[in-house]
Amino acid sequence: MKRSPLSALTITGLLALFLVVTALPALANNESSTPQGWVAPVSAQKIQNPLPASNSVIKTGKKIFAQQCAVCHGASGRGDGPTAQYLGKKLPDFSSPEFTHQTDGEIFWKMSNGNAPMPTFKEILTEEQRWQLVNFIRTFASDK
Repeated sequence: MKRSPLSALTITGLLALFLVVTALPALANNESSTPQGWVAPVSAQKIQNPLPASNSVIKTGKKIFAQQCAVCHGASGRGDGPTAQYLGKKLPDFSSPEFTHQTDGEIFWKMSNGNAPMPTFKEILTEEQRWQLVNFIRTFASDK
């Protein structure tokens, strides 16, 4: 029995489509996929926070958080903001051990690069503002 060239072409095409579709999320976000979720590249771990966690830095970070982040992440940083339920993914709890074990550099990298529907904040906030946010977000761990 002879196979039709169309059936071999169809199987090859479907296989190629499957590979592309499964690879797209990681390629689009330039991130590693793990069961734990969104992971910054190893190089981000080494990025050092240039700002001290002073009261003035944290106060400014709190204002930025209220304006840019709380609507999704919630005022208490637990991922329960008023729009969180409409985003199609579970948002992190900034006070959880899984989150707080990240380095400042990893948090900075994530907010800078975004992860849809989260915007790329390097296009919205200055580098200093993003570091102020990192320092403020760290205060959620002490609120538990």
